[in-house]
Amino acid sequence: MKITFLGGGNMANALIGGLLKQGFPVADIRVVEPLAENRERLAGAFGVACLPAADASVLESDVLVLSIKPQQMREALAPIAGKLTRQLVISIAAGMRLTDISRWLGGYSQLVRTMPNTPALIGAGITGLFADQSVDAEGRRRAELVLGAVGKTLWVAEEGMMDAVTAVSGSGPAYVFHFIEALRDAALALGFSEEQARLLAIETVVGAAALAADSTEDVTVLRQRVTSKGGTTEAALNSLNADDFKAAILRAVRAAEARGRELGELLGKD
Repeated sequence: MKITFLGGGNMANALIGGLLKQGFPVADIRVVEPLAENRERLAGAFGVACLPAADASVLESDVLVLSIKPQQMREALAPIAGKLTRQLVISIAAGMRLTDISRWLGGYSQLVRTMPNTPALIGAGITGLFADQSVDAEGRRRAELVLGAVGKTLWVAEEGMMDAVTAVSGSGPAYVFHFIEALRDAALALGFSEEQARLLAIETVVGAAALAADSTEDVTVLRQRVTSKGGTTEAALNSLNADDFKAAILRAVRAAEARGRELGELLGKD
């Protein structure tokens, strides 16, 4: 299976690195990247072939990964529009709808839309995927192989759910970082040094997440086990509940989902 990445940014770097770690042949990967310095970096880091622009050789690929900024998508697809015949096209561009990508490719439909998140950069991502109905089981397997190189995958049945994926897991790392910031700042307010506060906040989140991932029990049960009646944790959670903590998270995620739909409309305009 030959793969061409259109765009050589951070996520393309992560995917290429993940594929190579899993034993994917370096000779079967190429990257179209207009910036010379990025081509040099990719070739030096991975040994992959890099092209300054899409040419006829791109059409020899089995899979095309669109790792292009959404605002540059239409222009980047123009050289191959109407020329694809059998390739699976995987988009990792946030917010880009398949109908718009299909239109810019001259009506091509072998498309998969995905939404990885930034932990993919260390191989710990979660990616939501949606496939056009014309993509067969082999196409879905290939999409899973590519995105699974940087973490876990989750298929959704309707493209509209991709905005929800973006709101929960795509934007989710920022919510976690924000919580870490708040916990760190609270530790600073209690008298810890910068280094101590950072260590306490990050390791608490890392450890709790690892415990939740490793447990077969629901996170609600895990929370209850830490919360002794009349204890310190209960006092803290009562304070969070008084501030409507869960409802605030829900409002935030819904705001992200709504903005995702808006951006899809804007990015798809001709």
